[in-house]
Amino acid sequence: MTYAVIDVETTGLRPSWHDRVVEIAIVQVDAAGAIESEWCTLVNPQRDLGPQHIHGISAAEARQAPPFKELAGSVAERLAGRVLVAHNWAFDSMFLAAEFERIGADVPVDADNGLCTMVLAGQFLPQSGRALASCCRAAGVTLTNAHSALHDARAAAELLGHYLSIAGAPPPWAHRLRVAPDWPPFPPATIGPARRRAEGRFEPHFLSRLVEELPRTHKPNVDAYLDVLDRALLDRHISVVEAEALVSVADSLGLDRAELVELHEQYLQALATVAVLDNGSVSAGVRDDLTSVATLLGLDGGSVDGVVRTAQHAITMLGGEPARPTRRLYLRHGDIVVFTGDTGEPREMWEARATAAGLRVGQNVTLQTRLLVAADPDTMSGKAAKAAQYGIPIVHPKAFLRMLPTDL
Repeated sequence: MTYAVIDVETTGLRPSWHDRVVEIAIVQVDAAGAIESEWCTLVNPQRDLGPQHIHGISAAEARQAPPFKELAGSVAERLAGRVLVAHNWAFDSMFLAAEFERIGADVPVDADNGLCTMVLAGQFLPQSGRALASCCRAAGVTLTNAHSALHDARAAAELLGHYLSIAGAPPPWAHRLRVAPDWPPFPPATIGPARRRAEGRFEPHFLSRLVEELPRTHKPNVDAYLDVLDRALLDRHISVVEAEALVSVADSLGLDRAELVELHEQYLQALATVAVLDNGSVSAGVRDDLTSVATLLGLDGGSVDGVVRTAQHAITMLGGEPARPTRRLYLRHGDIVVFTGDTGEPREMWEARATAAGLRVGQNVTLQTRLLVAADPDTMSGKAAKAAQYGIPIVHPKAFLRMLPTDL
């Protein structure tokens, strides 16, 4: 089983609103997780470029790049016969499928037939947030220039390699994730990739730095939506088109209005908490930005005072100890863990390890359960269904070992 890790930079959030791919990178990875090749090109979207201050692509560069129809053969050649991977596969696959659909090509690309490094982080990097930068920090992977397709795809490929090194062979997804069916034929590629003239670096706004620290919810459809929301808020503005795109994404992921309101409230609270952790207090400028975010999310701007007070109180109760997911000890003495599935070694050995580390072993998943350990974290067991219902993380056994308390 070999892989093709993809990243796309786009003009916006939703291809159904005429947003297009402006850069695509494909990193091929072998079965052991080693990078085999890298390929990246700009794409002429034949429309305006959207948030240029985020992706850093100039109109002059895009104008000289080929349109997707001239690159489709090169893209298909690099994807065929491989498992497709991306960080938020639901987003990248949506754009990739739309580009092929525009040229009349029926390709095996959809949200259900790829691997998502953001989702897998919940199983192998449970201490990280959902953002690519946060996952990379937790895994010790270098991300040199976020929002450059090649750098993001390379980082996601290294994340995949990290997961494979933990999971061993065969990986837990091998039995359920097959290589996509044959791709349709394309004319031989006659044009080479168009690269950026210079990899520009942009000083990120404080909000983009906060977004990198936001925790996952451990619910794949919710995290997929919040990742798109992260992208929308990077320029501190949600246009009418972006708002409609978010509604469309939420609908495609099965989220209703009540869930979205709750998610937006939790999102604002998480931003405020990270802001307080970063600075010890919230300056007038940061408060104004949080108020803008609240308004963009359809929340009462006055709610900012409440979330800031809650954040300050919570941190004070913790003695001022930073509580970011990437820095905290995930499991503590007395936490309840539950095991499910065939974990290779006898179940008794895993339970003994947990007990020796000061954890309590549960036989059933309840609201008090801290963690469910599963040989295949995508298991459809009753315990896994209950864990998903309660928002309890499900992790691979080898990831569980790294989370054990060490202060024995």
